[in-house]
Amino acid sequence: MAIVECTSCGRNNEVDADRLLLAVCSSCGTKLIEEAVPYEISANELKDSLDSNNQNNLPQEVDINKWIVKIGDHEEQTKYVEEGFWAKVKRYAAKVPFAKEVVTLYYCSLDPKTPLSAKVTAVGALAYWIMPLDLLPDFLPVAGFVDDATAVLIAYKAISGQITDEHRAKAEKFFVLSKNIKLIDPEL
Repeated sequence: MAIVECTSCGRNNEVDADRLLLAVCSSCGTKLIEEAVPYEISANELKDSLDSNNQNNLPQEVDINKWIVKIGDHEEQTKYVEEGFWAKVKRYAAKVPFAKEVVTLYYCSLDPKTPLSAKVTAVGALAYWIMPLDLLPDFLPVAGFVDDATAVLIAYKAISGQITDEHRAKAEKFFVLSKNIKLIDPEL
C-alpha cells in the first residue's frame, strides 16, 4: 500500500501499489497519478556517472534531448507544474522553510530569458515537489519534506546564476500579497 496525496483536494489516499496509475481520489474523484515515465538507471550508467564526477567537477554540457525520453518532455512537465503548483504552495508554504526558493524557481522557469537547460532543471524540481508520490511521503512529520527540499535546493543552487533579482522580488511579492500564508523563518 502507498499513500498518495490528491493534488486537487489534498486528501491522502491509500492505494495498492499495483494500481497506482489507475487510482482516483476517494474524496473528489481526481486521477491521482496522471502519467508515469518508468525508468531505471543501469549499472553502467551509474558507474559512468560516478566516474565522470570523480574525474572532473567542472560543469558539463547536458544533452537535454537524451533525458527528455527518460523524464518526459518539458511541455508535459510544465503543464503538470502549472496545474498543481499554486495549490501546493498555498497548502504547504507555512510548513516548509524553502517556500521562497520554490516560488523563485517557478518565476525563473517562466522567464523567457532563462535558458532552456535552467528551465528544465527548475521545472523538474518543481514537478518533483508537486508530485503526490515521493520517496518520503509529505504527510510524515518533518521527514516528509526532506526529499522535496533536497530536489528544490539542488536545482536552486544549480541554476543560481540564472535566478535574477526580479525572480526573487516576484517571489517576495507573492508572499507579501498572500497575507494568509505565513512563512517559516529558516533562521529560527
